[in-house]
Amino acid sequence: MAITLPAEPAPVTLHPATTALVVIDMQRDFLEPGGFGASLGNDVSRLGAAVPACAAALAIARRAHLTIVHTREGHRPDLSDCPPAKWERGPPGMRIGDPGPMGRILIRGEPGHDIVPDLAPLPGEVVLDKPGKGAFCQTDLELILRNRGIATLLVCGVTTEVCVNTTVREANDRGFRCVVLGDACASYIPEFHAAGLAMIKAQGGAGGGIFGWVSDSAALGAAFRGIAA
Repeated sequence: MAITLPAEPAPVTLHPATTALVVIDMQRDFLEPGGFGASLGNDVSRLGAAVPACAAALAIARRAHLTIVHTREGHRPDLSDCPPAKWERGPPGMRIGDPGPMGRILIRGEPGHDIVPDLAPLPGEVVLDKPGKGAFCQTDLELILRNRGIATLLVCGVTTEVCVNTTVREANDRGFRCVVLGDACASYIPEFHAAGLAMIKAQGGAGGGIFGWVSDSAALGAAFRGIAA
């Protein structure tokens, strides 16, 4: 059964059976004090605004039996997959791999690498670890989506202009249709959040924007009301 989701620059039609929800990097290292985001001097409380809308999107996707993918950015304990240019961004003592209040910063297996409790994955949901900003780079995400017949991605998470935008651009180049849930995304810099969403839907018409569509969790809930995949 097809559903029509209100969105910008135009409504988008999708099929639940071929739609996946991708939740980008809602990790303690980005959303809580003492993690990687804070080590770079960011106000991490600004990302918390996206948690309720992400939780709403997850609840909708679970009721509709959509494929759900959670991503986590982080590195191997020996930092062999962390480029020097990325490691050098942080101040000494607060760089990737350094000890922090939630364990070693942005390292797989450490407490800070975990997804925040309010958005914890359920059994059967895909949890994808990635070493970079885009969810397709050096991961098997494309293989997972192709094997499940996925054509459309509902995307949310943090940050809007970095990991969300990078993932959407990667997906667009691979032929996936992307709908970004704007209220379920956030940035440390509000102006970048607005610009990131504007880029997705720019230069668009009935077939979507240059990279896809922008909608929100309320519209998603209304469109999926009573729908089971």
